[in-house]
Amino acid sequence: MRHPYVRILVFSLVFLFMSPLLSLAERGPVKIGICVPLTGVDAPFGQSVSKAISVAHALRPAVLDNKIELHFFDTKSDDTLTSQGMEALITTSNVHAVIGGTPDDRIPPGSAIAEKERIPVVYPFVTYPLAGQNNKYTFTVGATNSSEAKAAALFASKIEGANKAAVMIDVSQDYSLHLSSIFMSSFIEKGGKVVSATYYQWEDKKLTEQITSIVAAKPDILYLPDYPAAVALACRCAMESDLRIPIISSIKARTHDLIKEGKDTVEGVTVPGYFAREAVTSDLAKQFIETYKKGTGEEVSTTHALSADSYFLLIDAIERAKSLKGYKIRKALAETKNFDALSGRISIDAKGTARRGIVFHRIKEGKFEYLTKLNP
Repeated sequence: MRHPYVRILVFSLVFLFMSPLLSLAERGPVKIGICVPLTGVDAPFGQSVSKAISVAHALRPAVLDNKIELHFFDTKSDDTLTSQGMEALITTSNVHAVIGGTPDDRIPPGSAIAEKERIPVVYPFVTYPLAGQNNKYTFTVGATNSSEAKAAALFASKIEGANKAAVMIDVSQDYSLHLSSIFMSSFIEKGGKVVSATYYQWEDKKLTEQITSIVAAKPDILYLPDYPAAVALACRCAMESDLRIPIISSIKARTHDLIKEGKDTVEGVTVPGYFAREAVTSDLAKQFIETYKKGTGEEVSTTHALSADSYFLLIDAIERAKSLKGYKIRKALAETKNFDALSGRISIDAKGTARRGIVFHRIKEGKFEYLTKLNP
């Protein structure tokens, strides 16, 4: 009969080899793919994503005692290359996860490939809901359009104290139609009343008729979800017609183009967003902001914040999964609760969609001034 101490030694050795953070079969660099347009018309967007992830990587260069390798694929601003890039990263570069940095906010390209190969993909900027898609391995970081519109309705009723709302709807933009519908339903659910819903199209040069109708309805607030040029046009017409009520726009309008085109007519307009430095709470977020500014000379934008959040979220999931196997990382991502990211706390729901807060800014003296943060 073996000596009991020998048996203990054998078991100890077995557990020693079973307990490392990664098994021997998984040892080696952790590979993360980034599929972005680094050249072509969308290059400024892709380069912003790339810079942010590179800074995030410098702060968190390893996970589970293994170094992290970044593998970039340039889609050259060609939509047809996005799926090819995803396939190349997954099947040729053998990455363990991918960040899909596409500027398209509707469809997550390459999700079918990720599903087939069981490799999780995180999309920082896809805002349309993933429901109904085969998306077990697809995750988003930004809020859906539904969450944005609900947050706007909450801001209108809770912060502005509005009881009657007017809504201007661009019927040529699905984005405007979608947000307007959700805002109206949510505002009514909160006890408010929609007293005016007016319609226009992207190519319209004057919106006097619509504004006149709104003035007659005497609302407390105007919801105007659209892109910067259309919002600036509506604000100019509102000033000309002496419509002086609070205006809430949308995340897509929150660019400096809105201020540039609207000038003094957009003064006081409220816009929702994902990121505000004033709302940052975590030490990692503060460290990223400082490091990014020091390394690039630039302030952190929403694009940078969501890109870095996608990277940090993946690293956190790998750490919790204690594995590089795709299905285990996927499970950890799906179980994410209150992850303290740059852009706020993020939880992932059963559909792979981020549940998160929305920040609000108001244009004051040509700048975006932080107001508050709401959880719809």
